Amino acid sequence: MAGKTDFDVQERVQGEERQEVEQPPLYRVFLINDDYTSMEFVVYILEKVFRKPVVEATQIMLHVHRSGKGLAGVYSHEIAETKIAKVHSLAREQGFPLKCTMEKE
Repeated sequence: MAGKTDFDVQERVQGEERQEVEQPPLYRVFLINDDYTSMEFVVYILEKVFRKPVVEATQIMLHVHRSGKGLAGVYSHEIAETKIAKVHSLAREQGFPLKCTMEKE
């Protein structure tokens, strides 16, 4: 490539057709209310698994308690599945029946 300048190479690269990359679909992860899981544990899950600040975690927990389910976060499919598995695992360890679901956005 003797004699080629950086400008020549850059011009050739810019002239190539750009391919658009599709964003993966996102999934909403919901916590489902039950009569046995403590409110404190739900806040703990929201803080530790979903990385919510304590005030936001408390607001979501109260929404779950009053409405039957609440949005914990929106993630790619793989991350949503991982978070759901972590919630179910931690809940079982503590003897709670807390459930999590996901729905395509």
